Amino acid sequence: MHWQDEGYLLSKNNFNENSIIIEAFTLNHGKYSGIVYGGSSRKQKKYFQIGNKILLNWISKGQNRAGYFSVELLSPITAKYFDDKKRSVCILAAASILKILLPDRQINKDIYNSFEFLLSQLHTQSWIKLYINWEISLLKFLGFDIGFLDNLNSLSTKSSKFLISNNYINTPKIYLQGNKNLNYKKHDILEALIFNKLLLQEFIISPNKLKFPLFRNLLEKYYN
Repeated sequence: MHWQDEGYLLSKNNFNENSIIIEAFTLNHGKYSGIVYGGSSRKQKKYFQIGNKILLNWISKGQNRAGYFSVELLSPITAKYFDDKKRSVCILAAASILKILLPDRQINKDIYNSFEFLLSQLHTQSWIKLYINWEISLLKFLGFDIGFLDNLNSLSTKSSKFLISNNYINTPKIYLQGNKNLNYKKHDILEALIFNKLLLQEFIISPNKLKFPLFRNLLEKYYN
């Protein structure tokens, strides 16, 4: 079996002295994992930074058999933000969330396109708000339509409360329509990140007994 597709690197782990196992989120094949022979070599290892866009060639003896990749680098996204800790951690946080939440080999072009858009806009001033909105949209794409996005259409500058884990939580200021200012304060961003975290834990993380991603917690700490 063979296919070629574009995708984003979500994780990598050592396999042996010269090879690695990678997990990638592809456009037309969903989340896939496989071995990259020689992936830890000096020539190839620069390709395998989490968040990089890559061209993957998959070869396997069968649909449900383990296989291996040959990889070409399409866009070194991570390298653009090596000197920016917050944006770098944002990439790692988003990738780690997709890694644990996406079903294997299930195509979801809405999520793929939303992730691609997020990465393409990390250079903008409003990148953290885009990330916060991306987390909410991810819940909806995964089938957890909690009515939150629809309810935002009726909100202005007045706060509303949502019931999460038997507690009523205020809507973060960032989500209110009347707050168009890009210069949010740290506590406004933290408020939204905590709100999103509660939603993710309520609907996906806790019911499936998953561990909340380390890099997502680290991103939150930057605004604490």
